[in-house]
Amino acid sequence: FADMSHRGSILCLPSGIYGWEMDVTKPLSPENFIRVLEEAGDIEVLLVGTGPELKRLPPELKQALKARGISSDPMSTGAAVRTYNIMLAESR
Repeated sequence: FADMSHRGSILCLPSGIYGWEMDVTKPLSPENFIRVLEEAGDIEVLLVGTGPELKRLPPELKQALKARGISSDPMSTGAAVRTYNIMLAESR
């Protein structure tokens, strides 16, 4: 296996893995998650890595995700990566 590295934000979706242009100085919004919302039928749980520290998702973003049937779980990016790997190993 080759080691992989990426600087910046990424979006891992059922359709693929994408570089994700995010402005960390601005709050997250439903507009940032358009691609996620478009693929909502294939997503049950969305892990949101928020950098080195946990940051809560704004209520309007949580509502937009919930309206599409997506459970959102914000956490530090390290925790999100570990959780993603566990879920992937468990075929979830």
